[in-house]
Amino acid sequence: MIGSSCAWFLKKHYGFDGSVLVIDRDLSYEWASTSHTNSCVRQQFSNELNVRISQFTAEFIKDFKTYMAPEPDVPELRIQNFGYLYLTDDPAKAQILKQLQVIQADLGAGTQILTPDEIAARYPFYNLEGIILGSLNTKDEGYFEGSTIFEWFRRSARHAGAEYIENEVTAIDRTGRKVNSVTLATGETIKAGTVINASGTRASKTAEMAGFDPLPVEPRLRYTYIIEAADPLDQDLPLTIDPTGIHYRTYGSHYMVGSPPEDDYPRAHDDFVMDHSYWENHVWPILATRIPAFERVKLINVWPGHYSYNTIDQNAIVGLHPDCDNFIFVNGFSGHGLQQSPAMGRGVAELILHGKYQSLDLSPLGVERIIENRPYLEMAVI
Repeated sequence: MIGSSCAWFLKKHYGFDGSVLVIDRDLSYEWASTSHTNSCVRQQFSNELNVRISQFTAEFIKDFKTYMAPEPDVPELRIQNFGYLYLTDDPAKAQILKQLQVIQADLGAGTQILTPDEIAARYPFYNLEGIILGSLNTKDEGYFEGSTIFEWFRRSARHAGAEYIENEVTAIDRTGRKVNSVTLATGETIKAGTVINASGTRASKTAEMAGFDPLPVEPRLRYTYIIEAADPLDQDLPLTIDPTGIHYRTYGSHYMVGSPPEDDYPRAHDDFVMDHSYWENHVWPILATRIPAFERVKLINVWPGHYSYNTIDQNAIVGLHPDCDNFIFVNGFSGHGLQQSPAMGRGVAELILHGKYQSLDLSPLGVERIIENRPYLEMAVI
């Protein structure tokens, strides 16, 4: 999603007249994080920049046909605004939610702080025992068709001249401040005016091939469950972030539940092994306690996926390396990549074409903070 957004903004949105080549290990995207995403957008973040990034995503979704014009047959997209609801049973975290609501509201987000009684009045299906506060926004927060945007990024970028190939970069030639070329697994060497590192969980490996220090980006396993309820709720279920660390939401006529594994440690790039007992022993008991109507549910589907997890501050790493004039990072989204992809593609394109950001200043997310160990902390990570 990130690489295709960069390609689309360069070729289609800004009309870049140079060549754009997207290299992917697997053009079926079977195990790509994009294919395993939960495809939601929110503005409930702890820093202003992430809120602004999501606000552009909401604009992009709602005005999708205009952005894609004059491509034919572009669908209308919308956000299913069931919202995000953060629940907390911790007084210190309740104070943080109150502080973040002020920041978000000042930026135009519709976040509201709710007491347990107010939550119960809106959503009577919750068991709120122990809950002391909730934070809810139903304005431009919820599900969007990320797979459709991904499809049209690729289709439209190709129509504008971008090329996609299935291959793997095995070496990057760099001399001083300039990357000269990349070498592919099939033996070809391709000269490069600019290299964009959009390689997801393999971001650190790509950086090292170019002679840079490793990035603090690693694959972290996440589980997704789709369930059917014998007694469906009579209203949408907000994407609820439970104090236990699991989350759940409406998924068409079913429900989606997400959870980290019991041991959240870095995985191999090809490690997608699920602990299938975890649903029965951990996730479902939590869910059924919080929503008693979910005592009777049937598991319809499950899948594992990877976060490209930035261990320093769970924020994206975006921009040029300070020691190189033509190597751009766009990595480490820690589960936010799909919803942040429009702003990232736009920003990277502006950096290439104009030498600086023009629409939204992404420089706080620069790699300099990683080099200097200066976290740009995002507290609202799911």
